[in-house]
Amino acid sequence: MATSAKRKTSLSLDIEALEAAKEFEINVSSVAEAALINAIAEARRKRWLAENTGAFAAQSDWHERHGHPLADIITSPVGNSWAP
Repeated sequence: MATSAKRKTSLSLDIEALEAAKEFEINVSSVAEAALINAIAEARRKRWLAENTGAFAAQSDWHERHGHPLADIITSPVGNSWAP
């Protein structure tokens, strides 16, 4: 795994939390970085959903009006048509 460039920064954190992290030998920088990466991923997911809500609604509306285009092969009167 490639190591990305790092930038030194300053954080204000709860004193008791920092003391506990030191006691348990928790790498605060690694934990903060992982939490930041997760928060960024969640923000990107939310933005993507917001940007694509209209497309999801349009697709749902189309399916309601026309049915699912593959409905006849997903299920058939004789059972599962996907079985060999």
